[in-house]
Amino acid sequence: MWRKAAGAALLALAVGYFYHTNPELPEQVLQYLSLPHPSTQGDPTLEQVISTAWETLITAPSSQWGRVAVGVNACVDVVVSGIGLLQALAVDPGLGRDHEVLHSKEDLKEAFIHYMERGSAAERFFTDKEVFQRIARAAAEYPGAQLYVGGNAALIGQKLATYPQLMVLLCGPVGPKLHEMLDEQIVVPPESLQETDEYHLILEYKAGEQWGATRAPQANRFIFSHDVSNGEMRALEMFVASLDEFQPDLVVLSGLHMMEGQGRQMWEQRLKEAVAAISDVRNAVPVHLELASMTDKDYMNSIMQEVMPIVTSIGLNEQELLFLSQAGTGPHAELASWGGIPDVGRVSDILLWVLEQHGRSDPESEADLTRIHFHTLAYHVLATVDGHWANQVAAVAAGARVASIQACGLQSIDASKVVLRAPLEFHSSHGEPREKLSLNPTEPVTVWHRGNVTFHLAPVLVCKQPLRTVGLGDAISAEGLVYSEIRPQLPFL
Repeated sequence: MWRKAAGAALLALAVGYFYHTNPELPEQVLQYLSLPHPSTQGDPTLEQVISTAWETLITAPSSQWGRVAVGVNACVDVVVSGIGLLQALAVDPGLGRDHEVLHSKEDLKEAFIHYMERGSAAERFFTDKEVFQRIARAAAEYPGAQLYVGGNAALIGQKLATYPQLMVLLCGPVGPKLHEMLDEQIVVPPESLQETDEYHLILEYKAGEQWGATRAPQANRFIFSHDVSNGEMRALEMFVASLDEFQPDLVVLSGLHMMEGQGRQMWEQRLKEAVAAISDVRNAVPVHLELASMTDKDYMNSIMQEVMPIVTSIGLNEQELLFLSQAGTGPHAELASWGGIPDVGRVSDILLWVLEQHGRSDPESEADLTRIHFHTLAYHVLATVDGHWANQVAAVAAGARVASIQACGLQSIDASKVVLRAPLEFHSSHGEPREKLSLNPTEPVTVWHRGNVTFHLAPVLVCKQPLRTVGLGDAISAEGLVYSEIRPQLPFL
């Protein structure tokens, strides 16, 4: 008993000291300190307070999707220990170096180390088919290797298929193994079926895992493949052609990043064809574009200029957001990397810039882009142009919740297995004028406005020992879309 009393006294002294030296302590933090403290057995932790609040915040939209069409990248993921596989390939540790395209085992090792030491995800194309097949065989035979549904489109389709009210169409290169693993609720057109599967190798590493002098600051993965079907987006036209019959309420498109490894001449031509295909989707149907890791600034800039204005929504992570700004010389393009948890003000600046330059933040703009779902390890932000989307508080909270649940491999949040890493205080912009904001654990979605764009930030309860990191971004975007509602717009006269 005396220990609890002493602890309470120390806490009171500490709060008194900090309040005396910093009377600007945010009201929300003081509110949390007034909650029952977890030093008493059975009282809620900060993580429990947030997860409980989510149950109230996350409500279904008044109007829900019924039919969702998803395409076009699909494959079988071979998930294996990255360090273990490289050691099995008789590769020695060394220095990291990024490669836009991989040509050899040495390139693979250098790129893997480059991203492992940063704790960042990346995806690359492996040019040598025979060498890739030898590595793939070694991966499949490696102890503990596991096969999963892979490809952003297939993963988003799988997540959407967990909602029985949704009918999901998946178009992409679907081989026999992938077809066997897909949820039976997913409709695959006969034209999508092929005789062989496309395999992607997922080299995972854990937080603190070490190889030579390289130590991973957090759990993540490095993905590579020799996947020509997805690399050339061969299913794109067939995907768009299937929409007339399927009549979706929502279209989700992914796989553009796969074309980067095919060379400039190919991606320039296919990007024009992709723009023409996307433009054929009837105007009333929103299109969500899911981005992924890229390294070619010209290619990213082309996507920004040609594709983003004709889609309604995009999903991306912190690396993709910063690279997008670097490619388009946007805000904070001088940053080489985020260097830890991305600053909320800088993220807000780049999101606003994208919606201003390539979206419909200006009501007179002809662009369609009105929504961006940003996700990073510690928090998520949904930025929407006012008047176009509803239920975004629930949508961003739902995305944060599924990140916690899926990373831990659970059906619901276990507060003892997660930790809050989001900042308790942050700003609406890195520059001036800016608003000082704070996280309220009892209402854990922070909202602010910049012009006619509204931002919604939800903290993530980060899994302490994640079981699997692959597909988290796809699950986050899918969940956010399920809880989103698009508002019908009056036609221009």
